[in-house]
Amino acid sequence: MTAELPAGPAADRPAADRPAPADRPAVPAGPGSLRFGYGTNGFANHRLDDALAVIADLGYRGVALTLDHDHLDPFAPDLARRTAAVARRLDALGLAVVVETGARFLLDPWHKHAPTLLHDDPARRVEFLRRAVAVGADLGAEAVSFWAGVRPADVAPAVAWDRLVAGCATVCAAADTAGVRLGFEPEPGMLVEDIADWRRLHDALGRPAAFGLTLDIGHCRCLEPVDVPDCVRSVGAHLVNVQIDDMRRGVHEHLEFGTGEIDFPPVLAALAEVGYAGLVAVELPRHSHAAPQVAARSLDFLRAAAERAVAAEHAVAAERAVASRAAAAPGTPSDHPGGG
Repeated sequence: MTAELPAGPAADRPAADRPAPADRPAVPAGPGSLRFGYGTNGFANHRLDDALAVIADLGYRGVALTLDHDHLDPFAPDLARRTAAVARRLDALGLAVVVETGARFLLDPWHKHAPTLLHDDPARRVEFLRRAVAVGADLGAEAVSFWAGVRPADVAPAVAWDRLVAGCATVCAAADTAGVRLGFEPEPGMLVEDIADWRRLHDALGRPAAFGLTLDIGHCRCLEPVDVPDCVRSVGAHLVNVQIDDMRRGVHEHLEFGTGEIDFPPVLAALAEVGYAGLVAVELPRHSHAAPQVAARSLDFLRAAAERAVAAEHAVAAERAVASRAAAAPGTPSDHPGGG
């Protein structure tokens, strides 16, 4: 069932012939310097070229590209040629890119996300991830993101864990060869669903340099035990990819900004505080029916939230300056003998 990988993609070419992977951008000076992107899984009804044009025209600085049947299908013919065309398109539009692998029915038309690394035969998933790494290298992607999957009911937890570790090790080896960063995403309901699970997996793999973290801000509100900004601070050293959306506690539903429970200015301030310089990409996969309008509203919201975060930082800095001047000022007459 697995298609042969055409000659040309990065994983099959000598290192000297591959484009250099995207360097991590300079550390942002503050929340106002964060780079916002939009996920193509929220433009499922658009041709990829059209989706990229709309995203760029709205003012986004990057795109989270989900490899899918109509968006750079990694199993269709002429992958190297099509990837090169997308790379040129991204460059012409001035868009940075991360590669996402959450396509629902790309590998199995009957079963969502199947097979995963946890299934009895994960070969199709491993091949997909290997191709995603190759595409990421050819696009100069800042990261390639993937997740564990839901444990099949007939697979024991220990067996599923061993399969996940083995599969991730294979993907890490491919990423290391291609010079690509991996961002592993904890996903509610999956075998690795929170930051603690990611840390356990990171340790089991021997903490490879290429194995970073994709953090979905909504997921933090959904199930993490601490506030969202504290989640960001706790994993800042490992962040290679950030997805952003609103969400409510205990409900895994990606919501438009302002319709959930997250206070976003402190979140953006925390991302700047930890020195995160990658894309912060809007993740609204169920909003393709109104993609241009939702994307426009989302960017307006994020820019306003960043402005509020900057204003809050300036206010705190001003208060500290006033307090510092007061502490350094000469004492009042009452401070001295004989004072009034």
